[in-house]
Amino acid sequence: MSTPLKWFKSSYSSDQGGACVEVATCPAEQVHVRDSKVADGPVLALAPAAWAGLTRWVRS
Repeated sequence: MSTPLKWFKSSYSSDQGGACVEVATCPAEQVHVRDSKVADGPVLALAPAAWAGLTRWVRS
C-alpha cells in the first residue's frame, strides 16, 4: 500500500480560483504537480533537479 501524498497549494496561488497548482513530495525523491481544480486528474512527477529548474525558469 502506498502512502497518500500530502498536497499543498503554491504560495503564488490565490483563493480566487483561476490558475492554481498543488505540489506534493514523496519519499521516492519526486515532486508531484497537479492542477488544483482537477484533483483526480493527471499528475506530473519530476525529479527534484527538474523541479528546481522549472521554478527558476518560472520566476525569471
